Amino acid sequence: MSGHTMRAVTIGEFGGPEVLTVAEVARPEPLPTEVLVRVHAAGVNPVDWKTREGNGMAGLQTFPLILGWDVSGVVEEVGFGVTTLAPGDEVYGMPWFPRAANAYAEYVTAPARQWARKPATLDHVHAAAVPLAALTAWQTVAETADVQSGQRVLITAAAGGVGHFAVQFARHLGAQVIATAGAARHPWLKQLGADETIDYSSTRFEHAADAVDVVIDLVGDAHDRTSTRSLEVLRPGGLLVAVPAGVSPELAAAARAAGVRVTPYLVEPDGTALTTIAGLIDAGEVVVEVAETFPLEQAGAAHTRGEAGRTRGKLVLTVAD
Repeated sequence: MSGHTMRAVTIGEFGGPEVLTVAEVARPEPLPTEVLVRVHAAGVNPVDWKTREGNGMAGLQTFPLILGWDVSGVVEEVGFGVTTLAPGDEVYGMPWFPRAANAYAEYVTAPARQWARKPATLDHVHAAAVPLAALTAWQTVAETADVQSGQRVLITAAAGGVGHFAVQFARHLGAQVIATAGAARHPWLKQLGADETIDYSSTRFEHAADAVDVVIDLVGDAHDRTSTRSLEVLRPGGLLVAVPAGVSPELAAAARAAGVRVTPYLVEPDGTALTTIAGLIDAGEVVVEVAETFPLEQAGAAHTRGEAGRTRGKLVLTVAD
């Protein structure tokens, strides 16, 4: 560590939003192959508040803990061996996941190749809304499921951070997209590329969709057995990507009995994929939705807002101008 300090939101114990506290901590220095990034904005994700309360990625963390994985900022310094980035470059990324990335802070360090150049058409606030959600969507839709043109893809919680990217990526790949969300979000989701929309509050999606090739389930069995119900809409041999909670033995057995496939998934840092995503954003193929911003000092309020649910798009902390 250097002798410099920085502001960061830290937690010393698991609990509610009140455990998030602004403190002065030592500013990190980049090791060889790493870069030091001055954070301009940090995205807020469900894994953040789940980890804060002792779930999510809590088992991999140590106290005091600085939460957050989504970053958009400017390279301040590069470590020995870095050739792909230089001081002054605007970058975005989801470094270190699922280990602590310390994004709720003024500076972060991470390997250079876990970053990508920020989409030129986005400001830092909107760029910070992209990495974790968009990488989750890209890696599930384009890589894990290998969605092909003409396939039918059902996306649950389609209006959320991951969901609104998944809709757009599936559309970009030529799929027929079926999206579940509250009725108020349906016009927006159709603008993003959904061919069909299902109001989960009034219609069971398994009664409204069938012959689906891929389900990207962003809800999980903890809520109304959503993953298990997803098996009913799949064609024989179809694939369920179970994102929030993975695949329980019961879900795996149900998939085998139904003659369909199921896989767990966890997002990984990927600077190359972020470069691809930035290209889609700059080409106007993908739009980024920010629901609300909060200053760093109000991270607790951002968590409270996120935990209330029904957010359209992403929540973002503003850190620097």
